[in-house]
Amino acid sequence: MTTRKPQTAAPAPAKCPVCKGSGEVSVTVRVGRKRRTVGAQTGMCLTCLGSGEATD
Repeated sequence: MTTRKPQTAAPAPAKCPVCKGSGEVSVTVRVGRKRRTVGAQTGMCLTCLGSGEATD
């Protein structure tokens, strides 16, 4: 009887360094003539295009 090698799972892809794998980044929102900060707005990461995986 022969033994089989255990199947190993494929390695997980590397996470995007900009969004840390979430696919979203926060941008500070500024308003008014004095450009005061009022909050943050989330949007799609332009480095990985929202996938969360690092690109070459």
